[in-house]
Amino acid sequence: MVDDLFYEGNTDHSISSEDEETLVRSCSNLSVSFGYHCNSYQSFPLESDEHDTSPQMRFESNAMMKSRNGSFTCLSGAAISANFTLANTNICKGLIGEEILPELDSPNSFRKIVSSPSMSRLDLLSTSQGSPASTESSIFEISKNLWRSSAPTTVSSNFLTGTEVKMAGGAAGEDRVQAVCSEKNGWLICGIYDGFNGRDAADFLAVTLYDNIVYYLYLLECRIKQQDGLYSSSEDSLNGVKSELTLAMEIAENEDVKLSESFRAGVLNCLTSAVEQAENDFLCMVEQDMDDRPDLVSVGSCVLVVLLQGTDLCILNLGDSRAVLASMPYAEMDTVKATQLTEIHSLENPLEYQKLLADHPNDSKVVMGNKVKGKLKVTRAFGVGYLKQKKFNDALMGILRVCNLCSPPYVYTNPHTLSHKVTEDDLFVVLGSDGLFDFFSNDEVVQLVYQFMHDNPTGDPAKYLIEQVVHKAAKEAALTAEQLMRIPVGSRRKYHDDVTVIVIILGNARRTVSASTSI
Repeated sequence: MVDDLFYEGNTDHSISSEDEETLVRSCSNLSVSFGYHCNSYQSFPLESDEHDTSPQMRFESNAMMKSRNGSFTCLSGAAISANFTLANTNICKGLIGEEILPELDSPNSFRKIVSSPSMSRLDLLSTSQGSPASTESSIFEISKNLWRSSAPTTVSSNFLTGTEVKMAGGAAGEDRVQAVCSEKNGWLICGIYDGFNGRDAADFLAVTLYDNIVYYLYLLECRIKQQDGLYSSSEDSLNGVKSELTLAMEIAENEDVKLSESFRAGVLNCLTSAVEQAENDFLCMVEQDMDDRPDLVSVGSCVLVVLLQGTDLCILNLGDSRAVLASMPYAEMDTVKATQLTEIHSLENPLEYQKLLADHPNDSKVVMGNKVKGKLKVTRAFGVGYLKQKKFNDALMGILRVCNLCSPPYVYTNPHTLSHKVTEDDLFVVLGSDGLFDFFSNDEVVQLVYQFMHDNPTGDPAKYLIEQVVHKAAKEAALTAEQLMRIPVGSRRKYHDDVTVIVIILGNARRTVSASTSI
């Protein structure tokens, strides 16, 4: 974990009532704004309004707390654009932008996924033939055949079914956000993909990464069953064998038994393998298309993925997006503590800076102008092939090409992963692209959300954080929020970045918040 060492700024966040009204109007047309309420939370009757997608939250006294089965109480997501970007990517002959993304995007509410994730979609996108990384071939063949036999209309895996999965998300400039929930089985997967030099990489992640994660979790099931001697035939595997994951969830529900450390490590490996697979597939497509679109070799994205099941929180990150946990130890009531669960993979992190220099001892120009090879601030990222392989750099012409690419890769793809066991002290998790943390420290973000939920029982914390970014960016530029929001997207980038936020309110038996939102 990397401490928040790099923030300096004014901690005065007070806003007049007039400015607050202006902020609400200015942020009324957010690129993304969605919310979700868990039906399994039983402390109050669910009120559903299909036209109301903002979480409504209120603190409850200990006497009103009742048990719940879900891994989280509610979540809200919001995003605002600053970068100008082309509408949708044309990579993969337009399949992603024209056919798949319109079916997936739901920027203002959660909606059911019509069909379960399937190998058929991966077949359309993947050009990297062969078995996925870190997978024994026999297990891969077994699971691949089972997966194919179930796609696209029947259940691909016992722990996620098409009728139980709901998804929300969309794009804001070069950022993409995605949240997928299978409440019945207690799973939540959230992703923030902070694209740069274009949105192609973030779009690709939005289309493929969730499917990859589900697929590798399915491989993990197959591996566990094979080790336990549970496989007897394909039919038994599909119909007669209870999912190991589902079984673990049922045990956790009934006996509060936690997933084993080895299984948790397996889930983290699934996240890593899913990103590796997406990276391989993306760079293969870039290689196919780079004669017509050489700009694709410079397109990349930071990656932040959170998988929550029960009290197990698994996190993967590449780049400088962050996940920050808010907790309140029982002995320190009313004192909210911020804990960063991700690493900062940029030159601002001394460890990353020194590693980059150590890996290229014979290159005197590894860092130029505070950027890797004079091009990029992040040291780990998805895509950005021209800083990883010479053939991609050679596709560029003139000043766009990196001079003296002596010993690539200069940007890495190995992610940071971490698992956290949620306790009664943990309140919520804030996920954010670096645009949020350009203006606020970890502690400030946590305090803003906590105080907002305390003072505004029916408010939306993710949208509130976006409003605070707009307010502070305007203040630093000596503008009003309304003046700032009138500046066209693209020109506004010099005042603030694309900003994407997800706030996950954790299920907590001693202290929690509740929410209601439509699906």
